Amino acid sequence: MIAKALIAALLAAAPFLSHAQDAYPSKPVTIVVPYPPAGQADLSARPLANALQGILKQPFVVMNRPGAAGAVGNRAVATAAPDGYTLLVTLVSITTIPEVERMFGRPQSYSMDQFAPLALLVADPPVLVVGGDKPWKSVQELVAEAKAKPDDLVYSHSGLYGPSHLPMEMFLHAAGIKMRGLPAVGGGPTMALVLSGNAGMWASPPAMAVGQVGAGKLRPLASFGARRLASFPDVPTLKELGYDAEFYVWSGAFAPAGTPPAVLATLRDAIRKAVASPEFTGAMEKLRSPVAYLDGPEFAKFLEKDAAMLRKAVQAIGKVE
Repeated sequence: MIAKALIAALLAAAPFLSHAQDAYPSKPVTIVVPYPPAGQADLSARPLANALQGILKQPFVVMNRPGAAGAVGNRAVATAAPDGYTLLVTLVSITTIPEVERMFGRPQSYSMDQFAPLALLVADPPVLVVGGDKPWKSVQELVAEAKAKPDDLVYSHSGLYGPSHLPMEMFLHAAGIKMRGLPAVGGGPTMALVLSGNAGMWASPPAMAVGQVGAGKLRPLASFGARRLASFPDVPTLKELGYDAEFYVWSGAFAPAGTPPAVLATLRDAIRKAVASPEFTGAMEKLRSPVAYLDGPEFAKFLEKDAAMLRKAVQAIGKVE
């Protein structure tokens, strides 16, 4: 009788137990950023995490996990349990890293089919900025000196084929000039190399450049977009100046592939609300970085097109050691 009573009680409670197990999120969620603090991915991930915490009533904790131009953190999420408790906010280089690894014949850190796109958050063309104490007042002056002194000029970047290395190499190829690249780990350290005088320039996300340009520590020479940036209306595009170099630094949110559809739906809906919140839009406005939200399916189409364009760019640049 006792056994029958226990079985009956368990059967009666089953719907409630199932509901409790299915509730998401029921514990803190980690958002991996595969770059150090103060870079473009980090600057969009933190206000997103704060907004999601208010919407879903669980802590969303940003974890910086830099290394190998983003490959280390990207791989960590690609191989994480697909339960919605480990997410990724990363940059455009997520699509170029596998292409570069194939080109060099290296083992692949991950493949794009290991991710479920959740949303595009921000998309901005970088700005070619030089140190405020450098002599170049225009791209033409910079190119002239680079041609006169091949390999003497130094630019900084956040890792080979990363979101600040690839646009600079595209520009150098378009201009027919050479420079030496000085790598760092992430946008903040890359900026520091220019501010300290160890490098002359870099392709900076507008959000990171605005404050330093305003303080006179950096000088913008050109942007990499098809149109001028609203935050730098007087700065010409490279295309305007006759250089065929176009590139966008975007940040987007991903979950591991195989995450349950119900969890993905919850996350996509919450992110849609989060990017429209005053907390997120206000943070982006302060950085002069416009929100470029796309929901998961539209983001997947964007990824396919952008990855195809960057694949051609990587192949054109070839192997850079």
